[in-house]
Amino acid sequence: MPRPVFNEERCKGCGLCTKVCAKKIVVISNKFNSKGYRPASCSDESKCIGCLLCAKACPDLVIEIHK
Repeated sequence: MPRPVFNEERCKGCGLCTKVCAKKIVVISNKFNSKGYRPASCSDESKCIGCLLCAKACPDLVIEIHK
């Protein structure tokens, strides 16, 4: 089963990944990382279909899909 992994410390919370997620499970966190940004995260990993749209949309390459 595919699972998205986010490097939350590198994420700037731009939200591009949230807009392209086919299952609408990529969200912006309410917590801040050490740089003061609210990083993206996955609300329900079990719904991930491994399409890689979020990873491809990320300008900072903080998302990997582990299978």
